[in-house]
Amino acid sequence: MIKAVIIDDEINAQSLLEKTLDRYLPNRVNIVAKCNGVDAGVLAIKKHEPDLVFLDIQMPEKNGFELFKYFKVIKFEVIFTTAYDKFGIKAIKRSALDYLLKPINHLELAEAIRKYEKKDEGNSAQRKLSLLLENLNVNDQNVSKIAFPTLEGFELIHTNQILYCKAESNYCRIKKIDSTAKLASKTLKFVEELLPVNSFNRIHKSYVINLNYVVRYNKADKEIELTNGEKLPVSFRKEEEFINAILQDH
Repeated sequence: MIKAVIIDDEINAQSLLEKTLDRYLPNRVNIVAKCNGVDAGVLAIKKHEPDLVFLDIQMPEKNGFELFKYFKVIKFEVIFTTAYDKFGIKAIKRSALDYLLKPINHLELAEAIRKYEKKDEGNSAQRKLSLLLENLNVNDQNVSKIAFPTLEGFELIHTNQILYCKAESNYCRIKKIDSTAKLASKTLKFVEELLPVNSFNRIHKSYVINLNYVVRYNKADKEIELTNGEKLPVSFRKEEEFINAILQDH
């Protein structure tokens, strides 16, 4: 059974999460402590050494992200819970961490627990949370690293190493400037949402490109050429948006 701690300043939210777990995931999760803030949560984690922490983000005294300052080594996994769908969510997604939006849906909760149970041991909480803190400390438009989900776990890639991303059915191939490629186990749309919008642009239903590596645009052929010599198509529907992007920022 998974040993878990809930950290949330709302007593009703604590109770609802515990009841939802009991009802829909019986005998899967044992809640060993419920805390109403970061300080109490730190004490509970050190006392009970849980496998999993359900952590609210927006709390009055200290925000949930501050919890990690109190641990040199993080041995527990985290599922963030929040009513604020924009507060830190991009940084959480970029770090391959799980989150649930309030009010918590029991199906999404079950999926989060399933993912925890199937987690790759190589995807340590320490690595993911270190990446989260790094992503929180940079401007949202200039994210340094993103953790892309793969079939094996996740791949950490600097955004400035990405040349373009290509849709491959329900997967996405990430082409890097060193000519290597990584296959993300998510759709191009999912990957696009992780990328900083000031550097990346969707030019076609199958391609998102890094604007920093565009060498030229052939308007007649509707093709761009990248620094590695590759040529990619620009769709008619995306042409105006693409031209505006390169004229505005480049």
